[in-house]
Amino acid sequence: MAVPAFLARDRIVAKPGFNRWLIPPAALAVHLCIGQAYATSVYKTALVEHFDASLTAIGIIFSIAIVMLGLSAAVFGTWVDKNGPRAAMFTSAVFWVSGFLVGSLGIYTNQLWLLYLGYGFLGGIGLGIGYISPVSTLIKWFPDRPGLATGMAIMGFGGGALIASPLSRQLMNWYDANYDPAVAGTVPSGNAVAGLFLTLGLIYLVFMMFGAFIVRVPAANWRPDGFDPSTVKAKSLVTTENVSANNAIKTPQFWLLWTVLFCNVTAGIGILEQAAPMIQDFFREGDTSTVLAATAAGFVGLLSLFNMAGRFVWSSTSDYIGRKPIYMVYLGVGIILYVILATLGSTATWIFVLTAAIIISFYGGGFATVPAYLRDLFGTYQVGAIHGRLLTAWAAAGIVGPLIINGVLDARGTPGQLVAGDYRPALFIMVGLLAVGFVANLLIKPVAEKWWEPKQTDIPTTAAEPERSTVR
Repeated sequence: MAVPAFLARDRIVAKPGFNRWLIPPAALAVHLCIGQAYATSVYKTALVEHFDASLTAIGIIFSIAIVMLGLSAAVFGTWVDKNGPRAAMFTSAVFWVSGFLVGSLGIYTNQLWLLYLGYGFLGGIGLGIGYISPVSTLIKWFPDRPGLATGMAIMGFGGGALIASPLSRQLMNWYDANYDPAVAGTVPSGNAVAGLFLTLGLIYLVFMMFGAFIVRVPAANWRPDGFDPSTVKAKSLVTTENVSANNAIKTPQFWLLWTVLFCNVTAGIGILEQAAPMIQDFFREGDTSTVLAATAAGFVGLLSLFNMAGRFVWSSTSDYIGRKPIYMVYLGVGIILYVILATLGSTATWIFVLTAAIIISFYGGGFATVPAYLRDLFGTYQVGAIHGRLLTAWAAAGIVGPLIINGVLDARGTPGQLVAGDYRPALFIMVGLLAVGFVANLLIKPVAEKWWEPKQTDIPTTAAEPERSTVR
């Protein structure tokens, strides 16, 4: 599928002397916007009341968005690699913003299916294309520190709710004077959420277009000063060879890593999707909670902060200790933390908050580390397309995670009356999933030589004398 000339890859090749540190801000401009997906719990109760629907019915909106994220990333991964990040970021902005506008119309007209179509389907396509758009570009700009590079961008997705959560509360209060997040039990009107969607869509359009038009790709054979590709092989599991996207999905390594990502994401996504009401339910006394709505929204923001920080800190750490060991931390320590959350989480607010925050930092770290893990196993040749296909694990987790949490909760009570014990069965299910992921990670080994690409099809950086950067 051809793209207009102003979006073409050959129009954004960086000139000699270009500073590669300008690329992370371009990626962040997109990822901070699409990271709003993690702030859905702030207005989830409002949508339940507006549409007179169950938690599961409203949770489906989020699930559709995550499913479409995974599917669009898989389908358009090769297209993104071929046409470059500007075309991908521009396309992402169009779909993401359209999702907000159609979703707003669905709320105004009380048509839930339009919210499914808008925020779920259209917005989900924007999520998928926008999520993978800068990944392969960043890895090519930072071959010396791939974990750091992907962490810088993908931390923006995790941090999106840090901005969107308080902004959403303020905008809903602006559109509905009767809503006060500082007062327990107050819920914004449906029209306030519709106005929120309309406003966010317009704001995100501006920022995503900014990212699209400042991004650049490195020139053929470019590499940073002082970087020697021959040193890459020194680390365990890291290859200097390349595997195509079509061959990657035929390897056991791809499907083991798919299982790892699925388990890690499923365990975290259930908490994120239910974060605001969950902390209120864990500390409920009778019909009221000791945690105010404003505090719960602040908890969502705190989780977003740890989600964002985990993506940067843990993925950067993986550059030093390796991808496989860092996933052993995510999954193994995660098992212990989920047991603590299920058994001791309701005994003290600080235990609940700290445990959930560390869990979410591992969740975010898993996302940010996986592109570098793929680069280690399969090379840089079509890492963007491989990453897109791997994100089908996120799509599957986007269905399973919320269904486990919402299904268990719907079976045990009604919103506003749930307590900590109602969450325990779902949390112990997450413990089992993390154990499966831990074993899958242990089984990952280097990719067999039969899957390597012939040398003549390798990426340009392995073939000729490189053009060196003069600016860091």
